[in-house]
Amino acid sequence: MTMPGEYRRASEDFDSYLDDVRVDALIDSRNVVYTMTQGVFQTFRCRLDVADALRFADVLPPVLRAIFVSDWNPHDAKRSFDDRAAMTREVQSLRGDHNFAPDTAIRDVAMAVRKHVDVAAFDRVLKTLPDGAEEFWRP
Repeated sequence: MTMPGEYRRASEDFDSYLDDVRVDALIDSRNVVYTMTQGVFQTFRCRLDVADALRFADVLPPVLRAIFVSDWNPHDAKRSFDDRAAMTREVQSLRGDHNFAPDTAIRDVAMAVRKHVDVAAFDRVLKTLPDGAEEFWRP
């Protein structure tokens, strides 16, 4: 079996993702984009049970998949989906003193993620997740 292309191209694909967020969100710093992405993923992930979170992670490219599952304690209490403003504040609270995610962070990450996934597979998985998941990823 040969190595899947998604693994051979993982770094280049991640660089392309970072550039897409930077352009769409008008952010110069890749560090800001990384923290914003991590915050969006953690905010979404804590609203899923483990099986749902892993099915969602499976439709992400390798580096985004790794970010999605990193620093995860699956025993943390599951939260409910809230309005976008409240969840955006949650995104912005990750490393608060060093987090410069804009109020459009969830939308910005959602737009960029959709450029780097199989959208049909992504949407299929979202339809199987709890109420609020599809809305969360709607740009």
